[in-house]
Amino acid sequence: MSTLEETSIQNSKSIFKRRESEVQSYARSFPTVFDKAQGAWLTDTDGKRYLDFLCGAGSLNYGHNDPDMTEALVHYIQANGITQGLDMHTRAKRRFLESFEQLILQPRGLDYVVQFTGPTGANAVEAALKLARRIKGREGVISFTNGFHGVTLGALAVTGNEHHRAAAGVPLGNSPTVPFDGYLGEGVDTTEYLDQVLSDGSSGVTLPAAVIVECLQGEGGLNVAGSEWLRNLERVCRKHDMLLIVDDIQAGCGRTGNFFSFEEARIEPDIITLSKSLSGMGLPMAVTLIRRALDVWEPGEHNGTFRGNNHAFVTGAAALEKFWGGNSFAPEVRRKGALVRDRFTAIADAWPQACVEVRGRGMMQGVAMTSGSQAADICSAAFRNGLVIETSGADGEVVKCLAALTTSEDELNQGFDILEAAFTEVLGQRECHRETTAAA
Repeated sequence: MSTLEETSIQNSKSIFKRRESEVQSYARSFPTVFDKAQGAWLTDTDGKRYLDFLCGAGSLNYGHNDPDMTEALVHYIQANGITQGLDMHTRAKRRFLESFEQLILQPRGLDYVVQFTGPTGANAVEAALKLARRIKGREGVISFTNGFHGVTLGALAVTGNEHHRAAAGVPLGNSPTVPFDGYLGEGVDTTEYLDQVLSDGSSGVTLPAAVIVECLQGEGGLNVAGSEWLRNLERVCRKHDMLLIVDDIQAGCGRTGNFFSFEEARIEPDIITLSKSLSGMGLPMAVTLIRRALDVWEPGEHNGTFRGNNHAFVTGAAALEKFWGGNSFAPEVRRKGALVRDRFTAIADAWPQACVEVRGRGMMQGVAMTSGSQAADICSAAFRNGLVIETSGADGEVVKCLAALTTSEDELNQGFDILEAAFTEVLGQRECHRETTAAA
């Protein structure tokens, strides 16, 4: 790269360095200025194209700027449709609710009312926690190791990550933590431990209002809860009169191969939180789904100005109608998930000294490494060669693929070719360094 080109790039980023807070994170991992996006691809201001295996941290399950959603939104805006509606009834909200009822709830035999919260997943979690405590009249909410539910104070209290918890500035309480499925090794059902401490009046654990769980822990390292474990957890909740809250913010909207991540386990949560890809094209939108008998809110008791993003209702309805109106989309996601599993398995087999295991399910998979620095270096190398992919896990040790569900098989293979080359570049260099050091 010439000095002139380097100066141009530095100047194009100067406003970010001058005015943006140091809290930024993704910009550090992907140091360019993005300009356009379509489908599975991002393009920066220099015209370089990148395959996107991050997709807005799972908020773009249907890819960038889907043409049907874009057309629906442009038509709505040009017709002077309502943009901000608080929680008033609008045509856009009506169509979204009708589509969600007809295409998601009714086919699955589910009867939830929909609470539109503030625009983020954390808003949906805060509403769920508050409602559970109101219903049961108890303060505690059980959470799980490596769980992640948001960084507002209530959601942070049920989040395990030390880095995020340390930023709270105040004590985070009322959330006993229990080992997630597999945390204590294979063959240990941690729901038995939960049942035992709740049954023992001397355990020191006061009966909580609810349990909050991710069926597939996204930020926690792609740890998967088994179906039997989830069914056992549901039984423990019923036995001890606790509500079961499933956080489906990252793993929902088709990411695991079904619309809800818990469908495979055949459980029925009391409360579900959804956000991220619910709007279809990355517009802010979040909901808390509440079993009808539990909808005890008083009017306005929990509110928020931006719970009526009608643009998100428009694109959300378009997404549901396009992808969930038939029976072909979910099987297609599962087929692509098998391809992702095969490619990650091949990587893990090629580098057994550095790869611990392949984790995840559906289109939410990755490979756990022996160190977070290795994983970070691999993602950096992949980015230099045109692939956006991130890490997750307690120490950033998991190379995690969140490609759009609409990514073609050719594009998936193209992305994994880049990723395999990044493993070779990083791990091959380290192997050569070890050999050179040993020879010396």
